[in-house]
Amino acid sequence: MPDLTATAAKARHHIPIHWDRTVGESGSGESSRYPWLARSKAGTLEALAGRLHSAKVPPLEIVPLTEWLREPGRVLASLKAKGWSRMAVRSSAAQEDADDNSMAGAFTTRLQVRPEDLADACADVACSMAELPGLHEFFVQPMVEDVVMAGVAFTRDPNGGGPYHVINYSKGQRTDAVTSGDGDGLLTCYIHHAAPCPPPALSGVTALLNELGGLFSGTPLDVEFAVQSDGSVVLLQVRPLVLRVPQPDPAEHAAWVERIAAKVAAGQTRHPFLFGRRTVYGVMPDWNPAEIIGIRPRPLALSLYKEMVTDAIWAYQRDNYGYRNLRSFPLLQSFQGVPFIDVRVSFNSFLPKDLPDELAERLTDHYLTTLVEHPACHDKVEFDIVFSCYTFDLPKRLERLAAAGFTGAEIGMLSDCLRRLTHRIIHHGQGLWRQDRAKLDILAARRRTILDSDLDSLHKIYWLLEDCKRYGTLPFAGLARAGFIAVQLLRSLVDVGVFSETERSQFMRSLETVSSEMGRDFQRLSKSAFLDRYGHLRPGTYDITSPRYDATPDLYFDWSNQGGPPAEPAEPFCLSLEQFRRIEALMKQHGLDDSLLGLFDFLKAAIEGREYAKFVFTANLSDAIELFAEWGGGLGFDREALSFADIGTVARLAGAADEAHDLLARSIAEGRERHARTTAIVLPPLVTDPGDAWSFHLPATAPNFITQKRVSAPVVLADAGREALRDRIVLIPAADPGYDWLFTCGIAGFITQYGGINSHMAIRAQELGLPAVIGCGEAYYQSWSRARRLQIDCAGRQVTILM
Repeated sequence: MPDLTATAAKARHHIPIHWDRTVGESGSGESSRYPWLARSKAGTLEALAGRLHSAKVPPLEIVPLTEWLREPGRVLASLKAKGWSRMAVRSSAAQEDADDNSMAGAFTTRLQVRPEDLADACADVACSMAELPGLHEFFVQPMVEDVVMAGVAFTRDPNGGGPYHVINYSKGQRTDAVTSGDGDGLLTCYIHHAAPCPPPALSGVTALLNELGGLFSGTPLDVEFAVQSDGSVVLLQVRPLVLRVPQPDPAEHAAWVERIAAKVAAGQTRHPFLFGRRTVYGVMPDWNPAEIIGIRPRPLALSLYKEMVTDAIWAYQRDNYGYRNLRSFPLLQSFQGVPFIDVRVSFNSFLPKDLPDELAERLTDHYLTTLVEHPACHDKVEFDIVFSCYTFDLPKRLERLAAAGFTGAEIGMLSDCLRRLTHRIIHHGQGLWRQDRAKLDILAARRRTILDSDLDSLHKIYWLLEDCKRYGTLPFAGLARAGFIAVQLLRSLVDVGVFSETERSQFMRSLETVSSEMGRDFQRLSKSAFLDRYGHLRPGTYDITSPRYDATPDLYFDWSNQGGPPAEPAEPFCLSLEQFRRIEALMKQHGLDDSLLGLFDFLKAAIEGREYAKFVFTANLSDAIELFAEWGGGLGFDREALSFADIGTVARLAGAADEAHDLLARSIAEGRERHARTTAIVLPPLVTDPGDAWSFHLPATAPNFITQKRVSAPVVLADAGREALRDRIVLIPAADPGYDWLFTCGIAGFITQYGGINSHMAIRAQELGLPAVIGCGEAYYQSWSRARRLQIDCAGRQVTILM
């Protein structure tokens, strides 16, 4: 039997006794702002008990702390008399569920409490509220039995404010898997308020959300629920959701979504000049915009990326390299400002141009069907779905086409076409990549000529971008294609047993890339010389608000570390005589008519050339962006405002006598309005059906980005110590409320390996306006934890390694 005197004394020691009024027994008071919201978390549940049609509220006993402190024995006896074999003891502090701060996870909750442990559980919950003054209470309920699903839901998207029901749930008996962030198999579903038919499995939960939305007059809510095996929904908690973003009008928002659904529906029909009966849209396949410009890019970045690459340049180079001619087909589609790749167009562009039409049609449909059936492959379609080049393991990989019903003759035809295409690209003397590499030298020379000319800033911007397309991104697209083929060939040497994975890594380390040169140059060059060579680089290549290296060098580099020992040069890679003979035999066997030395010259030059091409073309792009900032600044617009402009304004003004200020102002105003819609739209990373615009489940591996903010800062693990956390991005293993103390340390942001959008840490980050990435998964977590400095762009749903 617990010592009740000691328990009460423990509570009195931790809880300040300076209330000037007592707490009522029932908690029946109601807020004037929220018709059904009582004066406390417990009181709200009590007010809703028996009044809901879509859910039930478990019985609850509310215990004012004054009563607990005066008569703990009587309180315990009364609670135990209920006969509940397992109980939940929850806080109901005066500061919880306020209009501007929920304090989610700030206080203790005890679940699965047995009667003999009730005293300690009550004392623990009471003591967790001790640091704050106020009229506190806690409440006790029986644990919900026969639970098959539980979770937390928002009645508005907490990041963009859009009218979505955001349901984060886990199947199983645990009712705290979502809030603790350590549950297995957490799922997140977005359902638009105007969705024609929500997923059947969540119909009971959406009915509850709709009913609560009506009772609370449309106030955004945070709802904790459980579902029992008979389909009954149990309400565990409801409170106002603290939003720091504007909430778009639901009718207007529904109209935006309807346009997206109509666009997707239009893609479900045939196109006279494309193979494939339908298309799907993805944020990662082919020139993956999610990685390059983010999910919600500002209009300037989006328009630059379209102009420099995805409107036309990408298709010109595919055609040049022997693939189908897709000129005039834009690769990137904008869904209210969210960039998606038209996958049918992409898959058509990977077909060798000499492939017969009938086989091309069947292949495209097969590729699209495979992607729909395996959506997790959307960020690696060229590895797992599409056959776009010849490799030494291609005959084995093509076996999966036989399993899909393709004949041996058809498979052989595809193999021959890919062999001829690949040979033209990699040939030692006539390979297309050599011509592209030479164009980069032209670009560098012309860039200097443009910058030194007497042209005004506007025309310098125009010609820097035009040259960037012709002599920069066009050859870069070719070298990127060659680099991809080189990597595939290397991988195939591992797959056929010529190389080990370690030997493949050794070859990659032997390359002289821009990154390895920069490391050595940092040690051997002066600060000014180093920035003269690398200063044009910026983490967000297309982002005018992302500072260049030479604009804020101390943000990116610790100059006190200069002058240290030079980095070790790359070790040369050597083939053994046996490997030499085996590769020569493979080349002869596969009909790749080139020398072995020519092949390895290609492998090295293509991978290095891809990196060098990006380094060179980004100089033109970066200078154009800086001149745009300077020119726009002269017209009275700062970088933040200019990030909403469309780059097409430059071409229009360069070819006309229009008034610059008014035209730019209109472009910025229109861009702001469009981007406001963009931030309120939520879509899955792969859109396969018009219904996906209205409701969808997020893939389990997609990280959850909290707020729309962006921050760059050094990286530190949470166990580094309190003093080391200020102004740092902190990495923690799970979104557990036990990490709430981090918010007192002045951190810049945080990333969790596990957790969902509705975990306590996610809620707290949203309320505090703290950029965070919740549930990034093991691979991202390991990669980012090795970085020295990261940039988190929550609006763009992007994390960039800066150092």
